[in-house]
Amino acid sequence: MKREQIIGILEPISRLQAWNHQQRDDGLRDAAVLIPLVEREQWHVLLTKRTDHLHHHPGQVSFPGGRADKIDHSPLHTALRETEEEVGISADLIDIAGIIEPYLTVEFNVIPIVGFVRPTFSLNIDEFEVAEVFEVPLSVLAEPSNYQQKEIFWEGKNRQFWELMYNDYQIWGATASMLYAFASRLNDEKQP
Repeated sequence: MKREQIIGILEPISRLQAWNHQQRDDGLRDAAVLIPLVEREQWHVLLTKRTDHLHHHPGQVSFPGGRADKIDHSPLHTALRETEEEVGISADLIDIAGIIEPYLTVEFNVIPIVGFVRPTFSLNIDEFEVAEVFEVPLSVLAEPSNYQQKEIFWEGKNRQFWELMYNDYQIWGATASMLYAFASRLNDEKQP
């Protein structure tokens, strides 16, 4: 798939609004992640595995990104700042392609931003937050049959979530849901 095709399935970055850093009516906190696409022999998505000692989502697979800080003007600033902090990829190595629909968790309103990362990057991992960085071929993530819908009883409710396995990595929850949404857009593009 060509860059132009990927850009064509996304919402334009111009639709992003600045953070206002006020309490949201729904009580959620603002966050943004980067869905980093690395062009190799084929497209890959760069993911991180969080360290086991973190309070939120220990040991889980995630995108670079996180909660909006007061210094962040917009979701784009949050995603780029967090990406550089977590894995050392600077904004000048990322070409922003667009956004997909926000994803709501129990705590956060997450804005997923898709960016093309130049393959010449060097990692500089924040070892406090990130245990591993790995890449998954986009072709694997774009295949709907690789996802399974599961259910868990959590905080007094049955909750459904997406999961996919890649090698020994369990990708599930918010990350898998955002990947599934992105994959759905990619597959809609492939339809005649």
